[in-house]
Parts: sequence; structure tokens; C-alpha cells
Amino acid sequence: MPALPERSSSEGTNVTTLAKNLPGLAVCLAIAVPCWIVGQLFPLVGGPVFAILAGMAIAAVWKQPARRRTQPGIAFTGKKVLQAAVVLLGFGLNLAQIAQVGLTSLPIICSTIATALVTAYVLHKLLRMPTGISTLVGVGSSICGGSAIAATAPVIKAKDEDVAQAISVIFLFNVLAALVFPSLGGALGMSNDGFGLFAGTAVNDTSSVTAAAAAWDGMHPGSNALDYATIVKLTRTLAIIPITLALGIWTARRESRDPLALEARKNSVVRPAGKLGNFSLRRALPLFIVLFLAASVITTAAASAGADPTLFEPFKTLSKFFIVMAMAAIGLNTDVVHLVKSGGKPILMGFACWVAITAVSLGMQHALGLW
Repeated sequence: MPALPERSSSEGTNVTTLAKNLPGLAVCLAIAVPCWIVGQLFPLVGGPVFAILAGMAIAAVWKQPARRRTQPGIAFTGKKVLQAAVVLLGFGLNLAQIAQVGLTSLPIICSTIATALVTAYVLHKLLRMPTGISTLVGVGSSICGGSAIAATAPVIKAKDEDVAQAISVIFLFNVLAALVFPSLGGALGMSNDGFGLFAGTAVNDTSSVTAAAAAWDGMHPGSNALDYATIVKLTRTLAIIPITLALGIWTARRESRDPLALEARKNSVVRPAGKLGNFSLRRALPLFIVLFLAASVITTAAASAGADPTLFEPFKTLSKFFIVMAMAAIGLNTDVVHLVKSGGKPILMGFACWVAITAVSLGMQHALGLW
């Protein structure tokens, strides 16, 4: 009898990973479907916001260890499914739009990033906060929330508890932005493109940018603020590269003057790859941005070849549903009570950065005649 072919270790790993993530994916899907339907019925609020609120309400009564089996899949949905949603959005855009919108938004992007970093530095000094948490909150607020924190943490060698707290602070104001900004934009009489620019420059994390813009589109049928906000946000995300590079240089110089760090490095069997050994271009430039641009290239090429633009509409619809799923996961992972109890200073810093970025984004738009 011939021997059966052995399954490769990579295939076994993929099956194990899928089995581990499946329960959490199913939970997020179960929340997302009714939220998507209700969002269609009440576009003023939108599916993403309903999903965040539903996730937070469920998380308040469904805690560990009861949700231990579902936690890996929930985390996977909040990160990977969200990134897939952004990639799929690329099929509705072309590179000409990216270049035009990116250049238009560049002055506002630079202003909001500088404002957040300066605000974080000033409060770091005034409140005498540790350097690690201050840097993470400042970078997370100014660029792209959790992705910026994840890219920065290994560069500055941040503590795990600082990373967790910074992400929690960013999530808090992300949720507030997704809930408040669409109504604020309507009250201010912003145009569709104006709100897309506002969401892309004033909201921290990609998840909340897309949630806020999707809610706006639901409130204004025919609007395309989601595409505009996504382009602006991804242009802003590119700032991770110079900022982590600068922080890598700063950290290397600080360690070169630290006797304890020098002694530890001398006794370590692992040698850094030069002064910027902890800087990673791959970590600084998330893969989903590269794939988003690749999807845009495909769309641009198809449009140039005369393809029907509606060909890519299913991808955009699937993208919006993935956003609702990701919002459910983020809601499930948000513990507002624990966040408030864990420390007032980081929350105060996050709030100050959030307000400052919002004011500068609106002010710059007004000064440039865009709103």
C-alpha cells in the first residue's frame, strides 16, 4: 500500500492558526451582520459605530476567562481583517487620486503631526511623565495609533505595560472620534471632501478614520469621504518612517552615553546591526500600505484599459463590511473602566493631543480655504 504524502509543517501551522482564530472570527461576524443591517436602516449612525457600541456592551459583561477561546480570533479581526479592508479599498482608487489628495493634504498632515508631538513633549515635561509612555502616546496620536505604537516600541525599547496603556489611550479617543466627528462635521457644514480630509488628519488610528468616514458616507448618500479619508490617512501613515528613524538615532545616542547599556551590550551575544539596529523598514512601513498601493495600481491600469468602474464595486462593499467586523473586535477589546482606572496622566496627554490635532486640522483647512 503506497504511503500517504506527509503534510508539511507550514500546512499544519496554517490549519492550527485557522482553528485558533475561527471562534473569535465567528463572534465578530455574528456581531457585524446585525450591525451592518441596522446601519443600512439608520445610516445617520452607520454600521461601524453600531459595531463598536455593541462590542463594548458585550465586553462589559463577557470577560476573561469565559472568552479565552475567542480572544485570538478577536485580535486577528481587529488587526488583519481591518488591514484587508484597507487593501480592498485600494480597488476603488487610482494613483492619480492618491497623488492629488496626498499633496493637497500634506500641509495639514505636517501641521497636525508637529502639533501632537510638541503637545506630548510639553506635557511630558510639565507632568513629569516617563519618556516611554509619553513618546508612545505622542507618536500614536500624531500618526496612526496602534500601528505607529507597534513600530515605535521596539525602537525606543518601551516596556510592555507602556505599550498596552498607550494603545488603550489611543483606542479611547479613537472611539470618541468615530462617534463624535461625523455629527461635528455636519454641524460645521463641512463638504464631503472636507470631512474626508478632517477624518484623515484628525483621527488617530486607521480603524477610526474608516469608521468615522463610513458613518459620514451613511449620513450623506452619494458621498465618497471614505476613499478620500483613506488616502489622506495612508499618506499620513508614511510619517512612521522618518519618525522611527529619528527615534532610532536618538535611542542609539542615548545608549551610547549610558554606562549600564554599554555594559549590557558588551556582555550580550547578540550584536546590533549598526547604530540603527532596532530600526526596521518592514515594521515602519506596514505591508497593508504596500498592498493598498498595489491594488490602486491594478485599478489604475484597468481604468486605463477601459474597464467598467463598477467592476470593483463588490470589493468596496466587502471592504465596508470588513470594517464593521473590525469595529466589533475593537469594541470587544475596549475596557473603558479599566482604562480610566489605570492612569490619569496618559489619558490627559491623549486628550490634549486629540483636541490640539482637531483644532489644528480645522484651522488649517479654514486658512487654506478648504472649508
